[in-house]
Amino acid sequence: MTTETQKLRQQLRRSGLSEKAIDAAWPAWWSDELEASPSSRAELRFTLARKLGLSPKPLLGERVEFIWRDRARFKHLAAGDDVRQDAITSFGVSVAKLLIKATAAVEFPPVRADELRSAVLSQAPFVDLRSLVTICWGLGIPVIHLRVFPLDRKSMHAMVVEDQGRYAVLLGRDSQYPAPIAFTLAHELGHVMLGHLHGTSAIVDLEESEYDIPGDPQEDEADTFAISLLTGSANPEITANVDNFGPKALAQAVLDAGPRHGIEPGTLALCLAHRMQKWPAAMAALQHIYTAGKPVWQEVNGIANSQLRWAELSDDSAGFLENVMLGPDA
Repeated sequence: MTTETQKLRQQLRRSGLSEKAIDAAWPAWWSDELEASPSSRAELRFTLARKLGLSPKPLLGERVEFIWRDRARFKHLAAGDDVRQDAITSFGVSVAKLLIKATAAVEFPPVRADELRSAVLSQAPFVDLRSLVTICWGLGIPVIHLRVFPLDRKSMHAMVVEDQGRYAVLLGRDSQYPAPIAFTLAHELGHVMLGHLHGTSAIVDLEESEYDIPGDPQEDEADTFAISLLTGSANPEITANVDNFGPKALAQAVLDAGPRHGIEPGTLALCLAHRMQKWPAAMAALQHIYTAGKPVWQEVNGIANSQLRWAELSDDSAGFLENVMLGPDA
């Protein structure tokens, strides 16, 4: 016989939510013995609704209704795309609200890319992922890398959320090397500083590559902000003295030239790849630029773990956020 909670899980799955997202939100206090208690079943629904961004009253009647539907702008969403926008938005906004609640508030005016870059270069040789994450936390903008996604098919490149004048960034793209994620984070920071979230709760980037879909003015502006922050120029003149080069030669060249120009070597390799359309060589060069590849999410979420004020969250909310940051295999 199908239990009430099994029916609930089935209904959540039919709404488009992934099994991993449901597992991450499922409260640790729940047990099969509570199935017979109507009040416990109701509390289970209220708990899931709060974490997943659902309206609690419809959920009591076994109907899933997302709270934050139509409150996000989706970038690079192709016509006919089957992505469940409501699930992505509501899940992301709910996670971001917890992050913001557990992060010290900081008031700041819009800051130009060159001003942020100068602040970093006063203490470091170039702007890299770690310095960008540090900037965000210093401004009261929490940054995490999602290890649980609302949909079965991972599609969210990144998401920036606004809540009562506060912001949070959720990264979705995986990488073994920091340079690609540094561009993504600088791009999302650009959305914040350029005021792109006015009138919306979130901007969701579903794109797989930063460079190949022109035409959206806000995306172009955020790209320009990111490139300026990372390189010091909105249109850096980056050339190679040979037309063809291998990964090792490219790695050695950017390791030599990058620090001289105040550009992180991995970022310089990606800029050259974009300019010359040499993506395979640039991506292969990353393994020679960095001493060893490792999941970038570990460093991003390690910083988040040390910066979040966990005591501001209930045990249940903290457990959910930990699940989202560590993933199902933790």
